[in-house]
Amino acid sequence: MLRKVMFVMVLFALVSSPTIVAAQENTIKPVSIGRDMPQFELNAIQGGSVSIDGLEGRNIMLVFPRGKVSDHWCQICHYQYAELVEFDKKHRLREKYDLEIVYVLPYGKEEVQHWVDIFPSQMDVIEGWKNPPDSKKNDEKVMKWAEYCRENFPIRFQFEEGKVPVPFPILVDVDRKVSEGLDLFRTEWDRSTVDQNVSTIYIVDRKGVVAFKYFSQNTFDRPSPEYLLGILECMID
Repeated sequence: MLRKVMFVMVLFALVSSPTIVAAQENTIKPVSIGRDMPQFELNAIQGGSVSIDGLEGRNIMLVFPRGKVSDHWCQICHYQYAELVEFDKKHRLREKYDLEIVYVLPYGKEEVQHWVDIFPSQMDVIEGWKNPPDSKKNDEKVMKWAEYCRENFPIRFQFEEGKVPVPFPILVDVDRKVSEGLDLFRTEWDRSTVDQNVSTIYIVDRKGVVAFKYFSQNTFDRPSPEYLLGILECMID
């Protein structure tokens, strides 16, 4: 009987321990607008690490690109990144709104670095979509796609190999604890069976509360930089 009582007392102590409670509170799980962003820390390919609590007091834009599509990288993810880099340079988003923009990919460091390195060829692919060869210009489907791309990817980005701009921390979620915890990671999504994230953007305010969340329905469904600017302006008094 004494052993049973002691076991119950130990179990109660473990359950009520502040350490255990703190660990439970920091569990990464799906988060809704108006809730605290789960705490996490990941390494950046630029060096060092980035954590949510380390950015406390600043606004944060967390971008989870789709990443891979079948046997290749998603070119639209690269375009979105290049577009945001250019938009930030023009409108000084980070400076004006005391904002940190952070990218998170669910792969190892070498794969994430490769994602950065292939920007030049990815932009070439998009330009090819917009300007198909003469031999394909009689194909109605090809021309409709070209028209769509010219409308939705209007800027021509050109990068030199080895000189791709990386002003935003690009984080390595190799164990997918963050991506899976937030329920973004998929092995099948939008007609593609491959390890990938659902393209998602969070904007977290200075208090660590999620003020905006955009969970894409497909790879073409993404908010524009102008739309994100409008959200930031609404957040700032």
